[in-house]
Amino acid sequence: MRETSRPLTMLSIFPSFEVGGAQVRFTTLANFFGARIRHKICAINGNYSCTSLLHPGLAIETLKLPIRKADLWATRRQFREVLRDKDPDVMLTHNWGSMDWVAANFPAIVPHVHIEDGFGVTEAKRQLLRRVVARNVLLRNSTVVVPSRTLEHIAKKIWLLPTHRVAYIPNGVDIEKYSIRRRSKLDDVPAIGTVAVLRPEKNLPRLLQAFRLVRSQRPCRLIIAGSGPEREKLEVLAREAGIAESVEFTGYRTDTENIYASLDVFVLSSDTEQMPTSILEAMAAGLPIVATDVGDVRTLVSAENNPFIVNQDAGDIARGVISLLDSPEMRDSVGKANSGVARKQYSQGNMFRAYASLLQLD
Repeated sequence: MRETSRPLTMLSIFPSFEVGGAQVRFTTLANFFGARIRHKICAINGNYSCTSLLHPGLAIETLKLPIRKADLWATRRQFREVLRDKDPDVMLTHNWGSMDWVAANFPAIVPHVHIEDGFGVTEAKRQLLRRVVARNVLLRNSTVVVPSRTLEHIAKKIWLLPTHRVAYIPNGVDIEKYSIRRRSKLDDVPAIGTVAVLRPEKNLPRLLQAFRLVRSQRPCRLIIAGSGPEREKLEVLAREAGIAESVEFTGYRTDTENIYASLDVFVLSSDTEQMPTSILEAMAAGLPIVATDVGDVRTLVSAENNPFIVNQDAGDIARGVISLLDSPEMRDSVGKANSGVARKQYSQGNMFRAYASLLQLD
């Protein structure tokens, strides 16, 4: 049993520690808890770019291990040796990409918390049987944290994990940071946009198709904030569609609050999500949202915004955007309702308290 007077030593495993939703949430929690946690971080692919978001002075050790993927038993032995050598109070793993570490800790060497944020393209439409079985076996004695009710249902009813092992902790955002006053756009071309890692599951080609349809009927511009492997492909698609001059790719931005402040409508075009942080940030910013009906999105937004949660179809997205662009009064009322829901239900304070309790840092 750890003495509560000393810092918690936590070994955190990520498939990648590049900037993304899970990584940003981790850095937000780490910065908040400060000296109460000593961190050892392993990025399986060797990408540690998100460490730039951690406050200087935190106790951080990054592990760079030569992973021998072809030899599973050697890799398992290697991971178990690391667990014994580092002797953390808890191991924190993230998503399917870290399951080799979960397997290495089975049977348990250290207490384990697994955070499941959702699925990539492989499991966007259905659960894979071999992964279901693996999760059922390997996570039965772990604490499994999920940020969405959809994932909570999957963990309990499909993976058949014990109910008491599954903890629902919604993501939280800095409400005050994002609720800055938006500038007047009376003389401006309206802007729609998104904030996302440019990966296939975000289906940003669908957003470009929807924007082309909107722009054919209304003057507007599109802002896509984020970096990722799909950027070059998306730029080519924008040129081929004849809309490149009206599309701005900002790249990765640390000041996303200014991106939201420049928008009239926020759009999410994903094939798969659970509880996207960008939706919560857009709500905190007082924006109306047009989004595909994935994960918990429909239940996250205000009742007033619900009519703009649509099928995974560019035409449906375009029609939702046009309706909001045509009615400033509706945009304002939906945005205000979203802001109220975000402030009440999805503050960082709620998230901090839940993780403090989970990690026994109260």
